[in-house]
Amino acid sequence: MHIVIMGCGRVGSTLAHILEDNGHSVAIIDRDPQAFRRLRAGFRGRRVTGVGFDRDVLEEAGIGAAGAYVAVSSGDNSNIISARVARETFGVDNVVARIYDSRRAEVYQRLGIPTVATVRWTADQILRRILPEGAEPLWRDPTGTVVLAEVACNPGWIGITAIDLEAAAGARIAFVNRMGEALLPGQDTVIQEGDILHVIAAGTDMERINKVLSSAPEGDH
Repeated sequence: MHIVIMGCGRVGSTLAHILEDNGHSVAIIDRDPQAFRRLRAGFRGRRVTGVGFDRDVLEEAGIGAAGAYVAVSSGDNSNIISARVARETFGVDNVVARIYDSRRAEVYQRLGIPTVATVRWTADQILRRILPEGAEPLWRDPTGTVVLAEVACNPGWIGITAIDLEAAAGARIAFVNRMGEALLPGQDTVIQEGDILHVIAAGTDMERINKVLSSAPEGDH
């Protein structure tokens, strides 16, 4: 996947290195060319000087071929504007913006732009959203038998009740993160777009559960 990052600070450079190490191509944008010094000497991605809401800058970064766009500069306004340009002008579905003001973050979350907020934690949260292959363990019991994990969910599950999803996956949904708030699923809870599922199950069963939920439900076309 090609991924464009705006902001070559600690988070942006950390993400760029992790993504490149995982075989992805990366372009990183920053208005200050000195910021690229944070990148290691062997970094193979593109370094683009400019702002992430400038169309020419985004095109130079390869936004047309991007599978994801990440805005992690030091400015909330720049991050959200560039994220919206990436999504609305260039059609990038996988977009994440770092927002420092938690009150504003909730507003943008409701507009459908995932927001995250501190360095390694931010990098981890962004990776979970733009590289949704595999369950992401959040907690294990001391023996490693039971795992609480954030699991990627295929869009085909949207509109299906949590109970039916649990039955199909053979797993229990511990809670759903919906627009930044935790929700305990009930009898009538229906999976909605943007929901982040947290599943609790045996560690040995997570690979199977992930395969089920990362694919569309049987009979969905």
